[in-house]
Amino acid sequence: MSTPNKDLEKVEVRLKWDPSATGEPAHDLDLMAGTYETATPYGPPAYLVHHDSRSPDGTITLNRDSRTGLGFGFDEVMTIELDRLADRYVRVVVGVAIQQREVRRTFGEVPHTGIEIAEGYTKLAADDFGRVAGATAAVVAEFTRDAGGLWTFRPALRGFDGDPAAFAAEMGDRL
Repeated sequence: MSTPNKDLEKVEVRLKWDPSATGEPAHDLDLMAGTYETATPYGPPAYLVHHDSRSPDGTITLNRDSRTGLGFGFDEVMTIELDRLADRYVRVVVGVAIQQREVRRTFGEVPHTGIEIAEGYTKLAADDFGRVAGATAAVVAEFTRDAGGLWTFRPALRGFDGDPAAFAAEMGDRL
């Protein structure tokens, strides 16, 4: 992943993977973002955005959601409007979790995974989950707001082993 950037306004997180082989259970990867307030910047999020939810103020949206990885390009896309987040939010953590419905899957078992984080045409980071191949979920980015109100990006690729609900509760722990 690349180096941190500062003074971000609107970022896009893009996730891709290849579908499972014919007759095999579908690979279903999910983007999720947790927001954290000044008083509680770590631990459980103030709110979580994922395939079944949205941010209460419309600042974080899941624009594309795939349950199979079918199609060209990126399968899931999330937009985070950092410049519109209320001042009480000082941290946003973005993660990816693999649904564990029919069989347990790790990133190493899902072909051609990829994550890309960009602001406009500027690519902030890209990775393929190879360093966390044995994990079932991973934190991929952290955005923090400084005292002056500027947002900073810190790339992160930290793997977890557990179901998506457990990951959502833990993804905001200190990196």
